[in-house]
Amino acid sequence: MSIENRYEFLFYIECRNGNPNGDPDMGNAPRMDPQDMHGYITDVAIKRRIRNYVQTAFAGEEGMEMLVRSASNINTGIAKAKEQAGVEVSAKGKEAVYAGRQAACEMFYDVRTFGAVMSTGPNAGQVRGPVQLTFARSLDPIQSLDISITRMAKAADVPTAKSAADYEAWEAEQSEDTLRTMGRKQFTPYGLYEARGFISANLAQETGFDESDLKALFEAILNMYEHDRSASKGEMAVITPLVIFRHVGTDSDLKQRKRQARLGCAPAHRLFDLVQVEKKPEVAYPRSWRDYNATVSLERRPAGVDIGFLTSPYGEISWNRVPDDAELFR
Repeated sequence: MSIENRYEFLFYIECRNGNPNGDPDMGNAPRMDPQDMHGYITDVAIKRRIRNYVQTAFAGEEGMEMLVRSASNINTGIAKAKEQAGVEVSAKGKEAVYAGRQAACEMFYDVRTFGAVMSTGPNAGQVRGPVQLTFARSLDPIQSLDISITRMAKAADVPTAKSAADYEAWEAEQSEDTLRTMGRKQFTPYGLYEARGFISANLAQETGFDESDLKALFEAILNMYEHDRSASKGEMAVITPLVIFRHVGTDSDLKQRKRQARLGCAPAHRLFDLVQVEKKPEVAYPRSWRDYNATVSLERRPAGVDIGFLTSPYGEISWNRVPDDAELFR
C-alpha cells in the first residue's frame, strides 16, 4: 500500500573546504545568490546523490532500479518498461502509454519517488512524483574562492607516437618545466545548507510510493554523502537529525482522520518555522555545525501533526521528543 500520511521534512548539509554544487556557467564556482551571497545546492544535485545511494544500497532488488542513471539514455528505460508491460515499444495509444507508465513506476525507484517525463522516444507519458525537494540554501553568506594549483604532469597529444616507447622517447626530449602545467580549484571554506522536502500522499497513491520507499528515502538522505567522496566535495555530510513532520489528523471519525492525514493539518511554512538554526552570537565566521544554535518549538506543534527526529539511517524515528544524539539540537 502507498503511504497514507502527508509529510514535510528538512535537513542540513555541511560543506567544509569543498564545492558543494558548482555552476558550469560560472567557471564551476559554488552557486550563490548574487544579492546576499548565500550559497545554493540545486534540487537535482541532491536527487542525484539519493539515486546513487539507492543504486548502491539496494542493487539487484526488485523495483529499485533507476531510470535516470549517469551517462545513460532514458529512452532505454522507457522501452524496458513498455516491454515489461507487454506492449509494443513503438505503440503510442493511450492504453499502451499508460501501461508503460505503470510499469515504470513499479520498476524504477526514482520514477515512483520523484516522477519523470517519459513522453520522449517510446513514450510512457509523464509521472508527477510524490517527493519534491527545494534548493538547499546556506544559513549564512559563503565565500567563494578560486585558487591556483600546480599539476606535476600533463596530458599531451603526440601524433607521431605509436607505442608506449614512442611516448617515453618524446617525454625524454622535453624540459621539466614543459611537462608541468597549472590548474584551478573552486571551493568555499564553509557552508551549512538547509534543504526542505515535501511528500504528497495523494501523488503516492498514483505511483505506489509506500512505507519501504519512504524508509529508503530517509536512509539515502542521511547516508548520501558518505558514499560520494571526492576531492572537489571536501568534507560534506548531512548533520543529524533529519526533521520530519507527519500529518496524522485529529478527527474522532476514522474516515475523516485519514482524509486529514492525507491532505494535511497545517501549512508547510508554519511547520518549517518551528525549527530555528542560527549562528552563535560570538561566532564571526562559522566553520562547523557546532558554531550554530538550534531549537525546535515542540510546544507550538499544530494539532494533528507529529514532529520526528531521525539520527541514524537505520534507526527509528523519535516522535515528538528530541533524542539525546541529535547533533544540531545539543
